[in-house]
Amino acid sequence: MNLLVTGAWIGAQEHIPAIEAMGHRVVFQQWETDPLPCGNAWVEGVICNSLFLHHPIEMFPNLRYIQTISAGLDRVDVDYVSAHGIELHNARGVYSVPMAEFAVGGVLQLYKQAKTFFENQKSHTWEKHRDLRELCGKTVTVLGCGSVGTECAKRFRAFGCRVLGVDLFPRQDESYDEILPLTDLNGVLPGTDILLLTVPLTKDTRGLIGADRLARLKPSGILVNIARGPVVDEAALADALRTGVLSGAVLDVFETEPLSETSPLWDMDTVILTPHNSFAGEGNSERLANLIIRNLEVD
Repeated sequence: MNLLVTGAWIGAQEHIPAIEAMGHRVVFQQWETDPLPCGNAWVEGVICNSLFLHHPIEMFPNLRYIQTISAGLDRVDVDYVSAHGIELHNARGVYSVPMAEFAVGGVLQLYKQAKTFFENQKSHTWEKHRDLRELCGKTVTVLGCGSVGTECAKRFRAFGCRVLGVDLFPRQDESYDEILPLTDLNGVLPGTDILLLTVPLTKDTRGLIGADRLARLKPSGILVNIARGPVVDEAALADALRTGVLSGAVLDVFETEPLSETSPLWDMDTVILTPHNSFAGEGNSERLANLIIRNLEVD
């Protein structure tokens, strides 16, 4: 297969000889925004991230294989892919472990008032706080029970949480106490202490969590978004945090990235905010390379 491999796969060039040894012909392109280093018709497969945002997928008449380095598929026209019988792989499972660790860590920072103690340490202030919260006994609702959501569920259950899943395709899974259909979401929100978002961004999930659903959560509730920013109505979330409808949020993704310097979220003490960084982990490179090679072997 004629493969176009982009530099979005960090470390790709280290693995190109192994891919060529499998019989594939490879052309490497460092930046996906650059002109293609080969003819469009030459390309039969791509390993990329955002290539099709800069080079429309319709430009590749012989495309039959796509491997994305992201878990989400919102940068690929999946309807076009399906209609043209193109084989599509994502990076399912590659980033699940660091993202799950991030989710637990963020909630613990809020529950244990880490920001306050950090500031007290800087000012050499010895001040006890007796109102710290515990994870044990809390109800965590995981919206989106794929590989990321399931790794989160495992870790929150290890802390003694009750973990409910909400998914389009409910199933039996030992990592959850129960997985419910999406139609039950509004019913489970009032009993939820931590709402954790790991759903893909689609036309159906865009704006899924707005003012109405935020208001259904407990005032002590925390929202964790490690999915995609547009899944949440960001203005409604900021208002809910400002007015005390919600006690806190752990946010790694935003409607527009980078987040505007004028966003009120930056200055909220009840928000843990990071720059779309939850996926980062030392094991990612090996997991991604193994996945890509494995998928090419069975092609």
